[in-house]
Amino acid sequence: MKSIFKYLLIVMVLGFSTSCDRNFDDLNTNKVNATAIDPMFQVNQAIVSSAPSSFGILVYEVGAVQQVISPNSGVLTGANFNQDNRASTQSNWQQYYRNVIKNTKDALARLQNDPTRSNLVQMTRIIQAYAFMVLTDTYGSVPYSEAGVGFGQQIFFPKYDQQEFIYSEIIKELDEASAALNASGRRENADILYGGDVEKWRKFGYSLLLRAGMRISKANPTLAQQAVTKAFAGGVITLNIDNATIRHDANYANPIGNTLNATEAANFYLTKPFVDFLKNSNDPRLSAIAVRYVGATSGPTQTVERQTFDPALQIGMPMGNDNTGAVKAAADLGLASFYDFSQVDRRRMVKLTSPNFIVTASQSLLLLAEARQLGWITTGTVEDYFNQGVRAHMLQMASYDPAMSIPVSSIDAYLAANPFNAATAIRQIHEQYWISSFMNGPEAFANFRRTGFPTLDPNPFPGREVLFINRLTYPNSEISVNSENVQAAISTQGPDDLGTKVWWNK
Repeated sequence: MKSIFKYLLIVMVLGFSTSCDRNFDDLNTNKVNATAIDPMFQVNQAIVSSAPSSFGILVYEVGAVQQVISPNSGVLTGANFNQDNRASTQSNWQQYYRNVIKNTKDALARLQNDPTRSNLVQMTRIIQAYAFMVLTDTYGSVPYSEAGVGFGQQIFFPKYDQQEFIYSEIIKELDEASAALNASGRRENADILYGGDVEKWRKFGYSLLLRAGMRISKANPTLAQQAVTKAFAGGVITLNIDNATIRHDANYANPIGNTLNATEAANFYLTKPFVDFLKNSNDPRLSAIAVRYVGATSGPTQTVERQTFDPALQIGMPMGNDNTGAVKAAADLGLASFYDFSQVDRRRMVKLTSPNFIVTASQSLLLLAEARQLGWITTGTVEDYFNQGVRAHMLQMASYDPAMSIPVSSIDAYLAANPFNAATAIRQIHEQYWISSFMNGPEAFANFRRTGFPTLDPNPFPGREVLFINRLTYPNSEISVNSENVQAAISTQGPDDLGTKVWWNK
């Protein structure tokens, strides 16, 4: 009898355990949690993250080209003082590696076995090439071939590639990807940059190829000319409707606008060199870009009632002044305080919903003017490309805010009063490129270093580390984690400071 009960107990236990296990997987599976993601959404994340960051741009790039500066030190120490501040030099590094490269590398891995989405592959290659261009232009040698594959390939300490190699790869990627885009292929309608319009993506890719070619024009003229010739033949952006534009709204605010409309609203000012350059040529863009709060004595007194857009009343802050120096500079000019200097208008040009521009018609046309001057392209005239480039940027002003619109009559008057001169072609082209790239810090900074235009006086701050900034320094976080590879890069490139030149900066 005991044996019978024993066997019955075993059967009951087994039956109970089996019933408990039944539907176990169903009960413990989250049916609303995503198990896969469309690579298009990762590429979109990469695109929106390609907008210039706020602190790195404001503290360094736009100051290095003497357009916008802050007289305050601490976390804002940077190009106004020509001093190293690694809390800010790391901005581009973290933004582009974490949010762009990581997503593009992962998306390409997901797409490698899906021939139906070839167009998305090419779009991804183009935006990735842009990110690598910003990174290597900013720092020089950076992780390229082993970058962004920590998750997929378990490479946690990527080696650094030299800029010469990186540029050869960028040019190859842009050339191949732009040519491979197929209008008859699948249209990626969820694309936030161009809505999947393949022809617009092609122009974007070839415009970046033009930019890359001109960037290395002094370092490798042969490869540069080849890249420019292919870009021109492929077709670049020459109309504002095709501009590579990152749009912002209340849910995704413009990064720079978000900063300048919050805690840093009263901390950044237009420089004297930039304001004077526009004033001296009666440039109508000054009234679109600048605002001055006349008589302001503090941030809270920078009110709408005090604002003026009158170009004759705009006054730029002199370079190289700390807080004390800025107070004296304002007093010497008869201003109420340094809060009385002109600023980029945060209620129009850098409002929360203002667009960011990666590549514009104006920039491409001006580079074509340079290419024509060099004889690298044979169609059109230098003067025509130059005039079209200036005109395109002035018309682009309305894209920020309708109140910034510049009448065609004012554009015509400006071009008539400031005519193209073949004897000073390169200088004029890149003075206009400087204006055309306003608030696109990485591009303005890179082109100024390449060309040396506009002609700017060295930073006068007594405690400066260098006369002109040639690159930004590697982040402390990278040095501490990937030290061996960082040191290998430094041993080849030169000291990790603001003065070391990148490869193409001849």
